[in-house]
Amino acid sequence: MTASLHPVFRKGATALITGAASGIGLATAKLCYSHRMNLVLLDINKENLSTLSTEFPSGSDITISTFEIDVSNPQDWDRIQRDVLALHPGGIDLLMLNAGSSFKPAAGKTSWQDPEYFQKTFAVNTFGYTNGIAAFIDNITSNKTDKRAIILTGSKQGITNPPGNPAYNASKSAVKTIAEHLSFDLHASNPNISVHLLVPGWTYTGLTKAHFSSKPDGAWAPEEVVDFMGAKMAADQFYILCPDNDVTEELDKKRITWGYGDIIHGRPPLSRWRQDWKEKAAEGIAGIQVTPQ
Repeated sequence: MTASLHPVFRKGATALITGAASGIGLATAKLCYSHRMNLVLLDINKENLSTLSTEFPSGSDITISTFEIDVSNPQDWDRIQRDVLALHPGGIDLLMLNAGSSFKPAAGKTSWQDPEYFQKTFAVNTFGYTNGIAAFIDNITSNKTDKRAIILTGSKQGITNPPGNPAYNASKSAVKTIAEHLSFDLHASNPNISVHLLVPGWTYTGLTKAHFSSKPDGAWAPEEVVDFMGAKMAADQFYILCPDNDVTEELDKKRITWGYGDIIHGRPPLSRWRQDWKEKAAEGIAGIQVTPQ
């Protein structure tokens, strides 16, 4: 793991993580546990949650609690808020909103014929985040001294917007906007709280395991994403744009630059994937110069 970390990763601090029973959420919980943080682990998968007490045994100096939750349900958040603050009256130091899902249109329907496909996607991937923020924002911001952090897990699909799953892309684009505004507001009111938008690359998680029986060579493991995230948080980076074994940070930046260039230069939307633009897009992306960070 990274030698230098954000000061929120400290003994005695409390981390609340959604989507904590697998993937990036579980890997983050492991990082927090290694620093003897109290863990509040939320997930909709009751079976996976039941295994976490073995993974993270409580001790005299650390408290582990798990809660089954449907993040799209505000009543679930109300219940958990009461229980969590009773367990941890000092409050939440690290809030990681990470739970997400990818839905498909109903059989025989396209994306544009099935409004429920959009509603279900936004209910989890966007409102699941705003519900979590609403439940704990007063508690987190009540402390003006201790270093605290909020992490929202976005997606490159919410930035580069590839065709194929418009509801998922739009839901994650909304998360990006929410995180940006939250960062802006808290920078003025609570400079002790940092906000971070985690943008994983290709990662072998529950969403990808449905298509691959083992980790593809091009994908990162969740632990690699969290290691990268830790380094970027330590460097006070808001946008944590993760590479993977197929795509470098430089290529990601070039693709993002090209995508936003569609607006600036009057190109058709999603030009990178259009048959009549593919060659020009490939040449244009290759020629873009990005400043190393």
